[in-house]
Amino acid sequence: MDLRISHFRVEGMTCGSCVNTIESYLSNIPGVELVKVSLDSKLATIRSNLPDSTIIAAIGDVGFSATSWVGSLPVPSEGLLNSSTSLEPPSMKQPKSPRARLAQQRLDSERVLFMVSGMTCSSCVNTIESYVRTIPGVKDVTVSLIAERAEILFDPSMISNPTKELKEAIEDVGFKATPCVADAQDEVLLDIKGMTCSSCSNSIESVLKEFPGISDAVVSVAMEQGKVKYDPGRVGVRRIIELIEDAGFRASLAKSGGQSDSQLSRLSELLEYKRELLWSSTWAFPSFLIMFLMYVPPFDGILMTRVLPGFSVMALVTFVTATPIQFGTGKRFYSHAWTALKHKRADMNVLIALGTSCAYFYSLFACVYAIFNPEFLAEVFFDTSAMLIPIIILGKYLETVAKGRTSEAVKKLMSLQPPTAVLVEMDDSGHVLSESEIDFSLVQQGDTLKVLPGAKIPTDGEVLLGNTSIDESMITGESIPVEKAKGSQVIGGTINQKGLIIMRATRVGSHTSLAQIIRYVQDAQTDKAPIQVFADRVSAVFVPAVVGLSLVTFTVWYALASNGVVVTPIGSSPFLFALLFAMSVIVISCPCALGLATPTAVMVGTGIGAENGILIKGGSHLETAHKISAIIFDKTGTITQGKPAVTEFELVSNAEQRGGINAARPNECFSLDDIHAFIASAESNSEHPLARALLEYCSGLCPSVPPATEFQYSSGQGISCLVKGNRVLIGNRSWMSAYEIFVAPSVDTRMRSMEQAGNTVVLVGVNGVLQAIVAVADPVKPEARAAISHLRGMGLSCWLVTGDNKRTAEAVARYVGVDNVIAEVLPGQKSEKVRQLQYAGAVVAMVGDGVNDSPALAAADVGIAIGAGTDIAIEAADLVLMKSNLLDVITAIDLSRATFNRIRLNYLWAIIYNVLGIPLAAGLFYPLGITIPPIVAGLAMAFSSISVLISSLMLKRYRKPSIKVDSTLHSVVVESSRGQTPLLRDFE
Repeated sequence: MDLRISHFRVEGMTCGSCVNTIESYLSNIPGVELVKVSLDSKLATIRSNLPDSTIIAAIGDVGFSATSWVGSLPVPSEGLLNSSTSLEPPSMKQPKSPRARLAQQRLDSERVLFMVSGMTCSSCVNTIESYVRTIPGVKDVTVSLIAERAEILFDPSMISNPTKELKEAIEDVGFKATPCVADAQDEVLLDIKGMTCSSCSNSIESVLKEFPGISDAVVSVAMEQGKVKYDPGRVGVRRIIELIEDAGFRASLAKSGGQSDSQLSRLSELLEYKRELLWSSTWAFPSFLIMFLMYVPPFDGILMTRVLPGFSVMALVTFVTATPIQFGTGKRFYSHAWTALKHKRADMNVLIALGTSCAYFYSLFACVYAIFNPEFLAEVFFDTSAMLIPIIILGKYLETVAKGRTSEAVKKLMSLQPPTAVLVEMDDSGHVLSESEIDFSLVQQGDTLKVLPGAKIPTDGEVLLGNTSIDESMITGESIPVEKAKGSQVIGGTINQKGLIIMRATRVGSHTSLAQIIRYVQDAQTDKAPIQVFADRVSAVFVPAVVGLSLVTFTVWYALASNGVVVTPIGSSPFLFALLFAMSVIVISCPCALGLATPTAVMVGTGIGAENGILIKGGSHLETAHKISAIIFDKTGTITQGKPAVTEFELVSNAEQRGGINAARPNECFSLDDIHAFIASAESNSEHPLARALLEYCSGLCPSVPPATEFQYSSGQGISCLVKGNRVLIGNRSWMSAYEIFVAPSVDTRMRSMEQAGNTVVLVGVNGVLQAIVAVADPVKPEARAAISHLRGMGLSCWLVTGDNKRTAEAVARYVGVDNVIAEVLPGQKSEKVRQLQYAGAVVAMVGDGVNDSPALAAADVGIAIGAGTDIAIEAADLVLMKSNLLDVITAIDLSRATFNRIRLNYLWAIIYNVLGIPLAAGLFYPLGITIPPIVAGLAMAFSSISVLISSLMLKRYRKPSIKVDSTLHSVVVESSRGQTPLLRDFE
């Protein structure tokens, strides 16, 4: 591919360090020649031969959000990367954390997803993973038994056609694979009219593939449909339809039932099991009836009448009815068993095929032998074969139904998407010119939409006109409606309750919050919990061990019966006697229960989390969360509400300024309006919560806000910039000290008083001289004290680690009940504290919301992000609290403990079932008259898997802890030392 220049809008950057991170990371990617990122305009200009989707994914890997630039460029950026540009790529450090290494691996690889059907136990999962990993170019494989998904990372330079080659690899080991659409792109199915031949379809495909943002298009003349893969950040469905119509054809959105690939696959599997169950049950009914008639005169005599030498009516009837079952319905077990054995593995299908074949072929041999030896009366077990297979099919049918119930959370989330949206056109004065109802799939970024009272919000967006309250409980779990006004953000799938609003779509398709939540839940249900390794190891040797045990059982009982140690039942022989025990051992043994123990519980647990506003990104994180012993909290936006306000504003007197080596010169005295303007100008470039408070306070008190240049930001310390030629510094003591700005003892005394009251104190210096002291208060969240108290009651060690000053941090910590406080730390030091606790043997959780928390979130064993925080923090975290409620931290930990306890119970039941069932089937208690016939063993095998699924479904009864929050304790601890009204003292 030729080199080309692409432009992207990058969200989440706060300082020059963010710019360097992006430029460094992208410059080291093969195919990227030059990179230029602008912090002010949020523009990234890149010269490369890579598709835009790859670059957007790469920017996402380092924690920022990127979309293709839409509209005119803020600056002539083509000139940034012309042929004369000489830009040396900065060096890039090797990623050190596991998450960074995974991001690097994903960057160097491409991903393909498949829906996989036909898996029955963890042995099947191991077979697929181990076989696909042997293919050159495959870097990693993750297969989920319950979600029926396989995710494969591969090297595109070694695998040219991954969909075909990897699909064939999965099918080589006996499973059906169906490619899924990649998450980075959307796919739309269109009805196309007016085509007459393949030339028409080729023409449409060519037009679509040449358009930027469309990666693939396949058009069928016979079906009169076209499937188009596209990047929703660059092109929308309406534009795709316009392209087809411009080519002379008619196009419209194809109607669909709204079911996902996994739902359709499971429905198809259920229908197949249902057909096989009806077929086999019909043929098995005569055998079932004979089992009773054998003991009812005169039918017993009729059934035992010989129609051939040594061949009775019963043997003939059961042979005729068992044969279609054995080789019709049972064909699936033979096919899968043969495929497994070809690849040197053994699974449940091998056991079923072996057990039923023993019964059928021994009976067939006995009948043939009896024909040539009339004195021999054949003792047959055709009824065992005929009854076993329908019982097993019934068990698999019920198991599939139960599996479907474990994924109900995803189905509920998918059902939140409204089918249509009302698209409106408005003039500059805000009047509606026209409106039309369109399918929600046709909504594009930037569209203006009308939402009526009682209707669902069609996509993520911003309110342009109107006031309303919106029920967001289905997304956040918060039952109280949220008030919305102009400028408020709304979430797709939530319900508009009482007011009509006009909104602008900001995120559509797979990029909406609802789509991301669904993807998080699906990925979590695909991810393997570490405890699953136990089941994988057992399953790898389970079937061979059972086959060996059945041979031992047969040998022992045959020897005992042949030597007269054990008396065989009347009408039996030592061979038949031993064979029945061996068959029972084979049939009752079930590795499926072990394989289902973990993924079913994880699937239900992550679904419950999503219903309660807690997004769990993987089963491994859910398992780790139950072991948490120490939890670290950030302060601003986590313990506090993250909505600080200025409580005091004091100008520093001339006398206090003169103590410094950079004492103000007479012509550098600034008015109060000047100081307000300096602060508003400087803080307008920062996204820190304290910056917003200062900007909101000062911008309303100055006539105008001049532009700032040469903006610099130091995380945890402060900012520096030029305003009207004056060097403005805003930050803490250390920031002032770094620029040799004098802080008088009297000023320091007042600062300490403010800080002891819980305020954060900000210093303002201009041209090397301290000019003002600003106290900012951030209210503590109402539930913080109750949450900390409950966590300590759960045995967790709680820490407060913040970049704020020590006195403010200690004041907040005393109020909420945290004993361990570390203040005035930089972001890197937060992650260092995480590692210190880990080295001490603690399993550490980090709870934060901001960009400066992302290193600690990534370093922690479990990173927990507040949902109202930044996208970078959410991306770095393992759990996301959609409600931003600290009580959900307790719910997350409690849910993980409940889920893990359920996994333990599942394993305990699966192990006890096999430990007790196999000896019973082997005849260990035969001397006491206790035996398990093969048919009963088959029922027990089916019940074992179903019982584990039912056990996992019992998690649906989970209720989060009820914690009482005392409303009398909600006073703001961080109020001003002189009252809550902002004060102003001007010393001249």
